[in-house]
Amino acid sequence: MTARTETFSIRTHGKGTTEITREVAGIVSRAGVGNGTVTVFVKHTSASLVIMENADPSARRDLELFFDKLVPETTPWFIHTQEGPDDMPSHIRMALTRTSEVIPIMDGRMTLGTWQGIFLFEHRRDPHRREIAVSVIGE
Repeated sequence: MTARTETFSIRTHGKGTTEITREVAGIVSRAGVGNGTVTVFVKHTSASLVIMENADPSARRDLELFFDKLVPETTPWFIHTQEGPDDMPSHIRMALTRTSEVIPIMDGRMTLGTWQGIFLFEHRRDPHRREIAVSVIGE
């Protein structure tokens, strides 16, 4: 059994999705695991991870617009607003999605579907540097 953990950081451009599939695939490759799992974890409370379509960017834009309408920054009754009007909405959007994803590894590669990619979903308006931890376990 092999276990390998690496971290990397990614700079976001503010609200939206940033694909991290290539970075995770590189870690899987370096681990040398033929079959197992990879766990990807974002170490923040105002960003999340999603597996989403990676072919047509309009699908991700629709997801972003949906979350803007689902948890608007103009909600007047939020109390936690110390860092601005996007503070509490970013935490709720994170809670509605995920901070980790587990993906099977077969024959040394992640078993993502043809149009699937791993995305960091930034919920804050301003750019941020986000830390991602990746753990590969298998044989």
